Amino acid sequence: MREPIFCIRQTVLLIVLVSASAVELVAQERDSLDTIPILDSIPFPIDTPEAPLRIKNLNPYFTLHVDSTLSYNLEINKDQTSYYWFLRNSPVGLRINKDNGQLTFKADKSLFLSGKLRYDNEYRVNIGVQNLNDPTMRVDTSFSILFYNTDIIHSRVKPTVSSTLTVDEGDTVAFKVQCENGNFAIENITFFANMPLKNFTLVKKCDDDFVWTPPFDFVKESDSGKTRILLLSFVGANKFNIRDTAIVRVVVRDALNYPLARQEYELQKTIIENYMLRLKFTFLQLDKRVKRVKNTRTTFDITGSSTALTGSILSTSTSEATKKAGQVMPSVGVSLVPIKEAVAPQKVFDQNQASGVRAAIKRLDYMLQDNALVGERDPDITRKTNKLKEEMKQIQIQLIDVPVELASDIPEDELNQYFNSPKVNKKYRMKRR
Repeated sequence: MREPIFCIRQTVLLIVLVSASAVELVAQERDSLDTIPILDSIPFPIDTPEAPLRIKNLNPYFTLHVDSTLSYNLEINKDQTSYYWFLRNSPVGLRINKDNGQLTFKADKSLFLSGKLRYDNEYRVNIGVQNLNDPTMRVDTSFSILFYNTDIIHSRVKPTVSSTLTVDEGDTVAFKVQCENGNFAIENITFFANMPLKNFTLVKKCDDDFVWTPPFDFVKESDSGKTRILLLSFVGANKFNIRDTAIVRVVVRDALNYPLARQEYELQKTIIENYMLRLKFTFLQLDKRVKRVKNTRTTFDITGSSTALTGSILSTSTSEATKKAGQVMPSVGVSLVPIKEAVAPQKVFDQNQASGVRAAIKRLDYMLQDNALVGERDPDITRKTNKLKEEMKQIQIQLIDVPVELASDIPEDELNQYFNSPKVNKKYRMKRR
């Protein structure tokens, strides 16, 4: 136990002796120097201010061709291992590596065909880089990217109708001539047709209207199938005189000139109505003549019957003179019969003519009602007009022997009133036997 303590004491004594020797050595060196500098403080290294964060190689504008690839590495003046990269408002397909700032993009044509990207449209992209440990150390900036295409897209002339139209004469052909612009827009349009046209609007530029109405004599008798084909050519040209032609084929069919057909129908209707008035006046004259003869014959019949009756009564008288007169008077009544036939013969022919005229008037009136026009544009107007003409001709042939009066001083209302009176209708109606 005592030996270790003795060793420690010897070691401490040795250290003290070494320290004393060092102090004596330092004292000797101080004596040898004239002056000894005295240090008041211990110097420390001073840090220089750190440089601000910045992007060293930022390109403010990128231009890419369709189907090309972009690969661009952004650099900063710091160690990138402690920084984070990000994008805002970036177009579809543009990406950045968050660790090293590598920009990548592939401009597929499908993105433009689908409408997700557009040509010649400048996209502004916000880009940022930030220190992961110190939020204050960050940079926010932006750059622009634009996509272009070198494919040649031709401008086209596009009418708003199909390539083939079928219209009837009198119908209006109207459509707009539009333009589908490519790289260079169409500046003017030239119009051509395979035959001369009248009364049409000329197309000179895009979005002009072409309006034309085929006349009713457009289709000729020599045209096959009663149709005529018209070719309309619209030739558009741009500033380099590159042309595009659109052809519209118009098939024009022969059609009824309805305004003229309507005038013809109204004329035929007026002719029939005037002829009916003349027939009514003729009927009036024939009926009065038959009525006058009938009244005369009735007077003779009444006179003869009265004379015979009076003679029969007087023959029973007691007076010889009166009796003789009564015997003569029946013979006088009988003698009035031949006088009646001679003075007022029966007008059977006139009565038959009156009946025929009345039937013709009724028939024409029925035909006018049966062939009346329906609607503003009756498709059967030609057939109805021809039917009225045919009936008119048949009636005129049927009454060829009847002296139809050419003029009448009786108003139309009075003629219609007499013709439709109950007495006349009763007189000429069909009777049972």
